[in-house]
Amino acid sequence: MSSIPEDVFTEPEDFSPDTLANLGPLRRLAGVWESDRGVDIAPKADGPERRLFREHIRMDPIDPQPNGPQLLYGLRYHIHINTPEEAITFHDQVGYWLWEPATGLIMQTIAIPRGQVVLAGGTAAPGDSRISVEARRGDPRFGICSTPFLDEAFRTDYYRIDITFHDDDSWSYVTRTDLAVRGETPAFDHRDTNRLRRVAAPTPNPLVGLPESGAAG
Repeated sequence: MSSIPEDVFTEPEDFSPDTLANLGPLRRLAGVWESDRGVDIAPKADGPERRLFREHIRMDPIDPQPNGPQLLYGLRYHIHINTPEEAITFHDQVGYWLWEPATGLIMQTIAIPRGQVVLAGGTAAPGDSRISVEARRGDPRFGICSTPFLDEAFRTDYYRIDITFHDDDSWSYVTRTDLAVRGETPAFDHRDTNRLRRVAAPTPNPLVGLPESGAAG
């Protein structure tokens, strides 16, 4: 049975404007993070390649987002990755992490400048030390959309990220993407891993940062 209410238009009136205080399990992702110990395992013409990478992530709280009665709190993020031997960008990614307190839904949106977008979903509780989201090609809700070239040459059939929060204010992740490389079977198990440490504290979302005199609009 659907949990969507009959009234899908009316937005909530009584909610906290403070995103940092209402991010649930995503609260520990807020801020600026760095690491130079990432590991990428990717397919190449002559076999799998293992490369080390440097990663910089910024995650900023956004103002609460209503979809009618649904209320989401979230982080806008930017990931930049390069390698020790090259200054050129190895990977660039933008998107959002979103949390729905009423249901425990967590979502990650991904956009990369090679012509691919992803919406991945999962569930979690506010105090969880591990969270995961996943997406599948062809899923109309949590799916993967790619350009014709990527879909034919390096088709992504599955995406998953598992994040673990550590007691020393760091967090680590393992990402898995099943890549159907043209002319090869089975799909390649593409993985990235890293452990990041905070280098700057998060800033409040714009609504909280407004002077009191201007907060009412």
